[in-house]
Amino acid sequence: MKIFNSLTQKKEVFKPIEAGKVKLYVCGVTVYDYSHIGHARSLIIFDMVVRYLRMRGYEVTFVRNITDIDDKIIKSAQENKENPVDLANRFIQILHEDQKVLKILPPDVEPRVTEYISEIIIFIEKLLKSQYAYIGENRDVYFNVRSFDRYGKLSHRNFDEFYFKTRLAINENKNNALDFVLWKKAKPGEPRWKSPWGEGRPGWHIECSVMSSNLLGQPFDIHGGGIDLKFPHHENEIAQSEVIEEKKLANLWMHSGLLKINKAKMSKSTGNTISIRNALKKNHIETLRYFLLSSHYRSPVNYSEENLSNSRVALERFYSAMHDLPITVEESEKDISRYTNQFYQAMDNDFNTPIAFSVLFDMVRTINRLRTSNQIKKAVKVMLELKRLSNVFGLLNHPAKQFLHGTDKIASADIAKINALITIRNKVRDKKDWKSADKIRDQLTALGVSIKDLPGGSTSWKRYYNK
Repeated sequence: MKIFNSLTQKKEVFKPIEAGKVKLYVCGVTVYDYSHIGHARSLIIFDMVVRYLRMRGYEVTFVRNITDIDDKIIKSAQENKENPVDLANRFIQILHEDQKVLKILPPDVEPRVTEYISEIIIFIEKLLKSQYAYIGENRDVYFNVRSFDRYGKLSHRNFDEFYFKTRLAINENKNNALDFVLWKKAKPGEPRWKSPWGEGRPGWHIECSVMSSNLLGQPFDIHGGGIDLKFPHHENEIAQSEVIEEKKLANLWMHSGLLKINKAKMSKSTGNTISIRNALKKNHIETLRYFLLSSHYRSPVNYSEENLSNSRVALERFYSAMHDLPITVEESEKDISRYTNQFYQAMDNDFNTPIAFSVLFDMVRTINRLRTSNQIKKAVKVMLELKRLSNVFGLLNHPAKQFLHGTDKIASADIAKINALITIRNKVRDKKDWKSADKIRDQLTALGVSIKDLPGGSTSWKRYYNK
């Protein structure tokens, strides 16, 4: 298996520190508002990574944190006239509900920053003692970026040039414009914890360094997150962790690409942020998962109605192939091994989901061909392997009829009406009354129903714009 390492900027053969075991840390959500589809992309991508590693036999320890104290949380709480702790807990509950709906596997450990305050203070004390950090005039504690001579190795920036070419905000409390805060002195009314430097709270970057190393050790195998976290967050994690331990924080760094809305950057300031909940009001969960996984995880994706519609159509091809097939088979067929191997080859190449999906579509074509030639047992065998492989993506977990008919969104009376019209149409077709059959087809179309006549005289149907 090869995975692209952001640290070296190349694909590397993945060799876990301990054979057969993978320790994975992913930066989670800061819970100050409803999680958006940008969060959903990162959540679903690393859900896919965990599922696939486990499918391949690895014992995965998956840690994904929650940032439950932060400037954004405090600001949001003030705007809502709510206690910051209550606001954070409320949005943690909402996040968990969203993840459950999206069929995202829970992490093995989900640490919260507020559970690691003591460990964070100890870590900062080590940095101060070794003179990698200092106390500013405002009593905030800062990390001295110049003390780490490899600063910039993840983002591949030359910071000697960066200092001169970039106009950084002046902060008289810091020795250097790039120095970042480790501990912030609390303002009146803000959450606070006691420390040797006064009451305050941890800075953002120190949190992940402490939680990851405490739970997984240092180094661990894979550190993941969105590309927007590469600098400064992940760069700062590396700096403060590696000056203390003098060894890598993580062996491999994975970053998922950005998500845009109708080709524009998603931003609260432009008002184009889409929450996970609002996205799911318009799209089936599997449509959203397919859309977010059908592009390579490192590539940017564009969220648009057209792309979501195309994703829905693609999924309908899968479910249509599975429609009315039994779910068990008595005898095994050897032909499917080539599909399995091709799927593994694609995923072993830096989780190449576009190629992996092309293999799944080959399986769909095979199922349809076998059905047409009435080789049902062989079709079922391919279908069962299709479902098994698709589980890596969290797909094909619904009964085909439910997905195609939209029975979770349509009244039983309407379903009965549709089935009755199809029964009548099949009877007039048997009598070769094509005019009446076409008239009933038009009635079904008006109901938002598409029909397909199958070999043997039966008819399948699906709804247009089904969510």
